[in-house]
Amino acid sequence: MPPKLRKVPTASGATAVQIVVKESGRVQVLEHLGSAHSPGELAALMQVGREKLHPGQGELDLGLDPTVLGGAVVQSQSSRLLVEVIQNAWDALGFDVITDEGFFQLVLARLVEPTSMVDSRRVLEELGVTPVHYSTFKRVLTRAGERDYRGQIATACFEHSAVTSGLSLLLYDVTTLYFEAEKEDDYRKVGFSKERRVDPQIVVGLLVDRAGFPLEIHCFAGNKPETQTILPVVKAFADRNNVVDMVVVADAGMLSATNLDAIEEAGLRFIVGSRMTKAPQDLAGHFHWHGSDATDGQIVDTTTLKRGKPRLDPEGSVPLTQPVWDPNNAAHARSWRTVWQHRHKRAVRDRHTLQKQRERAETIISGERPGKAARFVKTSGTRRVFDQATFERALLLAGWKGYVTNIPKTVMDAQEVVASYHELWHVEQSFRMSKTDLQARPIFHRERDAVEAHLTVVFTALAINRYLYAATGTTLKKLVQTLRPLRDVTIQISGQQITATPKISAQTQELLNNLGNKEGH
Repeated sequence: MPPKLRKVPTASGATAVQIVVKESGRVQVLEHLGSAHSPGELAALMQVGREKLHPGQGELDLGLDPTVLGGAVVQSQSSRLLVEVIQNAWDALGFDVITDEGFFQLVLARLVEPTSMVDSRRVLEELGVTPVHYSTFKRVLTRAGERDYRGQIATACFEHSAVTSGLSLLLYDVTTLYFEAEKEDDYRKVGFSKERRVDPQIVVGLLVDRAGFPLEIHCFAGNKPETQTILPVVKAFADRNNVVDMVVVADAGMLSATNLDAIEEAGLRFIVGSRMTKAPQDLAGHFHWHGSDATDGQIVDTTTLKRGKPRLDPEGSVPLTQPVWDPNNAAHARSWRTVWQHRHKRAVRDRHTLQKQRERAETIISGERPGKAARFVKTSGTRRVFDQATFERALLLAGWKGYVTNIPKTVMDAQEVVASYHELWHVEQSFRMSKTDLQARPIFHRERDAVEAHLTVVFTALAINRYLYAATGTTLKKLVQTLRPLRDVTIQISGQQITATPKISAQTQELLNNLGNKEGH
């Protein structure tokens, strides 16, 4: 039986190519040609084997460079499909308004393998992209600010959102990004960190649409209070895009009377989480007439004072029905509308937390643990005692959550107010994407302009990430893991150039179809 080629899977996941012959029922390996780790390398090894089996073909030189396979030279490799998918998303979002190859390459590298600016050149070379010079990357950081790349990207994001998710509901939240630096400056400051870090940081405010697609991003000094960030971001968005009718949703951290007054003066509507300290007054009438029992999902639509606590009637009388907030009613000039909802699941969680807090307070009172400040511990004379009255009031409010708004009931009912607030998880998801998929932190830049440019790159990459996720339902990490190994390989054999393209599975082809890439192999 004449010699033939055989492909054998190896323990490492590669494919070995051998020349074998079968004699007396046994397969004998005449020559091991090598192991392939990609479709391109496999194609090259198979071609080498065919040449060796052809009469008059020369012997295999086993002393060649690893990229030289028996006279077949792998000239280049590229993850063309992955680069094309990202390029197509860039164009579809209108980001091609920025004709700066260096900026596109920084965004591309951030999406594929977030790393330092220096190491981005390696990532690009592995993708088969010829990277611009490192000094060009540094000039990109300068150009990004001088030419307002972020503003151009934000405008394109607005136009995309306007025809997809819509702009009637906008979500806002803040996070912090820390620096690998020991000393503070006027911008990188140690401030409140949700992760309890003590590194210098900046505060980042992100505005997204109801699907989590980014619309506006701003950064502030690391010690900037969260409540002072929302208005600059929202006003910048409204002014840039001439938007006058939208609802801004934010959590209770943004709740301050000054903030909400300013947002309303700007002609905008809002829904923010209410502070639990407001609950006893807001719900007093409900508890008076209906008691503390509540059904799952029960809603109380009432009012809350913008500032301070309400003055109770001297006689202690409480109206039977809740007041219906009306912006045109002079009696409500000092109030906002507030919607309170009770959830049994939340009540169980709240009671569990309260019980843990009670146990902690009691161990402090008994002296079993150091005398630190704790909830429900109060001083009576020279002794510490458990504050039973405060604990019972907290139990009464277990399961309730409030939502403050300036939207009348005639425009948005209570259920929709609650549902709109619960869309906030989309902005939290976008922050997670920027911190995990895009590794926006830590930041290694020192100058503010470079930090702002870094944030612009992350903002742009986040928009592409959300676009790809919306189109495929696939995370960026999985998308890169799927497409990056599918490499086009150019091989030089016997003076001829052969391009080997990757074999695409049906599942991967479906993913490409969802992205509008119909090219299959």
